[in-house]
Amino acid sequence: MSYDLMVFDPDAAPAKRPAFLDWYDEQTDWGDDLAYDDPAVAAPALQAFYADLAAEFPPVPDDGTEGEGAADYTITPALIYMTFVDWDRVDAAWEAVHRLAAKHELGFFDVSSDLAEAWLPDRKGGLRIAHSD
Repeated sequence: MSYDLMVFDPDAAPAKRPAFLDWYDEQTDWGDDLAYDDPAVAAPALQAFYADLAAEFPPVPDDGTEGEGAADYTITPALIYMTFVDWDRVDAAWEAVHRLAAKHELGFFDVSSDLAEAWLPDRKGGLRIAHSD
């Protein structure tokens, strides 16, 4: 079992919840030929986010072993999907992803939350909860 979070380019995603959830489903179909572990395919703000977060939560090594605090990153041009399996560090992961999403003015989606909460940048260096309508 894992804890999953996602950051996204707010200009690429719909702002309204129903459309956003449809977009999320389409984006996470993982059906195309991308190299999902290459941060170079991502938008510049996502690349910067990845560099910061990977310093705190390194990517799972190619051999698939899960080092302490490691994260599995799935990267596309519009989003980074992160899977955390170290349950002792889930709270730290959530805090780091939320903080860095605000720093880089990215949207933040708590995929594993029962409420499936999403935040959008407030352009003041923080995040605001996205409207559910």
